Amino acid sequence: MKKLLTAVLISIFCIPAFAQDESDLGSWYMYFGNFRFSETPWALHGEVQYRNNNFLGDLEQLLLRTGVQYNLKSGQVSFLAGYASITTGIPGDDSDTFHENRIYQEVILRQKLGRVGLMHRYRYEQRWIAENDFRTRFRYAIFVNVPLNKKELNEKGAVYAQLYDEIFINGEKPDSSPSIQFFDRNRIYLGLGYRTSTKLALQFGIMEQTGNNFSKTQLQFSAFHQLFSKKQTQ
Repeated sequence: MKKLLTAVLISIFCIPAFAQDESDLGSWYMYFGNFRFSETPWALHGEVQYRNNNFLGDLEQLLLRTGVQYNLKSGQVSFLAGYASITTGIPGDDSDTFHENRIYQEVILRQKLGRVGLMHRYRYEQRWIAENDFRTRFRYAIFVNVPLNKKELNEKGAVYAQLYDEIFINGEKPDSSPSIQFFDRNRIYLGLGYRTSTKLALQFGIMEQTGNNFSKTQLQFSAFHQLFSKKQTQ
């Protein structure tokens, strides 16, 4: 296990150094928080994603997303509706940005196959992008979490591998943007996570994002934080 963790740490520093073309490698720094209210099925979701066109400093996107979540008692299904604010930069030295307001709704389904955890996420987005027509988008993602040293993923000290794939489908092809296709993009990811406590997990991975006319590799550094109100006993 120590050798595996050492290999991951080495890759964090070596991948940027050996990239052939800096524009082909970016990095995302992400925080995901979920605040559960005591003895109720309700929760508040919040996240911050600082995305770079390079390892650090060339803004790709700043994404701020929040929402209200309803969880079934079994924990296997969640419903969420929320809002996102996205500021997108231009690659290179150009400091210009444009803004997007987004409303979204999603359903999350969770299941277990032995020790392996599966999560299906279905998301529908309504998008208002600066100087563009109103657009919608459908997204489906499947997440596979495999514990490596513990029986359960949420145990303190658990090391786990995560694989996910997400496909994006545009709801329409705007007349003002004939280059937009129904297929928008696909993201495939492989990462390694470590649960520092039952409330916090840290994760590092590599994601390949592919569209109709682009492909880009992204390093991802993530923190997943589960918070509870004081009366919550979990």
